[in-house]
Amino acid sequence: MKRLNASKAREQLSAIVNRAACRGQRIVVCRRGKDLAAVIPIKDLWLLERRAKEDTDRADVDDARAALAEPGENIPWEKVKTDLGL
Repeated sequence: MKRLNASKAREQLSAIVNRAACRGQRIVVCRRGKDLAAVIPIKDLWLLERRAKEDTDRADVDDARAALAEPGENIPWEKVKTDLGL
């Protein structure tokens, strides 16, 4: 993965975007040796977003299963809606 100083990246932004889009390169932008941001192909971003959603969905399912496994009475959704006047 290539790293570029922020000032150099600013000068070469068009070329950096083209390298990410056309060649699939990932470029990290740094300042004073600290990584700040990255320019990545859009397909990589879509993959990251899909993985994040899958992780969130998986965590929600795990939480729901844990709640259902807790001792006590589970109240049906229809009863809750009726009680709330929905």
